[in-house]
Amino acid sequence: MQNFYYHACNPVIFKIGPISLHWYGVMYGLGFIYAMWSLSYRMRHSNSTSCAWTHTDVEHLLYLCFLGVLLGGRIGYVLFYQWSFFSKNLLWIFKIWEGGMSFHGGLIGVIISIAWFSYKKHRPFFQISDFVVPAVPFGLGLGRLGNFINGELWGRIAVDLPWAMLFPNSVYQDLLILSDHPEWESLFDSYGVLPRHPSQLYEMFLEGIILFIIISKFIRQPHPVGSVSGLFLICYGVFRIVAEIFRQPDSQLGLINNIATMGQILSCPMIISGMIIIYIAYR
Repeated sequence: MQNFYYHACNPVIFKIGPISLHWYGVMYGLGFIYAMWSLSYRMRHSNSTSCAWTHTDVEHLLYLCFLGVLLGGRIGYVLFYQWSFFSKNLLWIFKIWEGGMSFHGGLIGVIISIAWFSYKKHRPFFQISDFVVPAVPFGLGLGRLGNFINGELWGRIAVDLPWAMLFPNSVYQDLLILSDHPEWESLFDSYGVLPRHPSQLYEMFLEGIILFIIISKFIRQPHPVGSVSGLFLICYGVFRIVAEIFRQPDSQLGLINNIATMGQILSCPMIISGMIIIYIAYR
């Protein structure tokens, strides 16, 4: 019988009484620190004087965006994925350390934050977004690593995959799947769960590493205002749709109309918007 990798990561780094430090929260903190360093570095080494940034501008913008990520990501997750559960557990929305953040909700939050900053500082919206975007993929990759450590957002069943993993938290979904696939019962009895794609790592690779490389190479040369933002929207949307092929659909939603996941549906407007922005930028 094939040996599968068993997920045994502890999401808690340490706990002292009622106080605990979670890897998921640390990932957000590291993402913020990197964004501060990255934008400060680009601010100091920018060759453009027409859109000069100050350290205070960078700090204010990052704090606004970070707040937009937290509020937008959590509210988006509630609205897009968990409304029925949240309506019965109102305080759950504050338990961010347990996971449950929507990228698309966070994106909306960041867009609102940038729009507010644009209005207050009298700067063009896409000039600001182009400045912020290169720092985003690093944080996205860390977020997906946090999902993996939490043992959440696992992939679909992969009984023949050499690098498939066993996620203890998937047992409930596995029991539901067994009713339609009795041929997997012996496998389930042997391991207690079914082997799955480590889709969190796929997303970390696509949305974090590959997207980081693409954006980093793109900004080495001057491009029209808005093009960096448009490229990000297109690439992320495509990568997310591809990654969702291997990711287990949310149990409370399943496949929308038996066609696509919620993540794939929400990514389509991103691709369309990115293409429109690119078209307008290069005109």
